[in-house]
Amino acid sequence: MDKVFVDTDIALDMLAERKPHYQPAALLFTLADQGKLTLFVSSLSFSNLHYLLSKMYTQASSRRILNTFKVLVKVLAVDEKIIDLALNSAFKDFEDAIQYFTAVENHVSILLTRNLKDYKAAEITVMTAEDYLLSI
Repeated sequence: MDKVFVDTDIALDMLAERKPHYQPAALLFTLADQGKLTLFVSSLSFSNLHYLLSKMYTQASSRRILNTFKVLVKVLAVDEKIIDLALNSAFKDFEDAIQYFTAVENHVSILLTRNLKDYKAAEITVMTAEDYLLSI
C-alpha cells in the first residue's frame, strides 16, 4: 500500500470542491477511505486549512469539515528538526519547505501537490494528484 503525503492545496481542492481539481482530489481521498492507500498531511495543514475554510464557511462548519477530513488522513507532527531543515533549505516558499521535510523525515516518498515548480530540488517523488492516479 502506498504512503502518500498530500500538500494543503490538494486537500483544499477536495474540501472546498475547487474546480477543476476537485475530481482527482476526491478520488484520491476515496481510495484512502477504501484502505487502498495511506494519506499523510502535516499538522501545519490543519491550521492552514482551517484558516482558508473559515473564509468560505462558518467557524463551526470549518471545524466539522476538518473533523471529517481527519478520519481520512494520518497527521504528522512538525517538530524542531523539520523547522530547522526548512529554515536552512533552498526552498523559496517556507510553507512548502515545511511540508517537504515533514514528508522526508517521516519516510514518505511520494508528495502530491499542484505546485510542482516549488519542489524542483526534491529528492522524493513529487507529482500532481492526476499524475499519481494515472500511475497506480
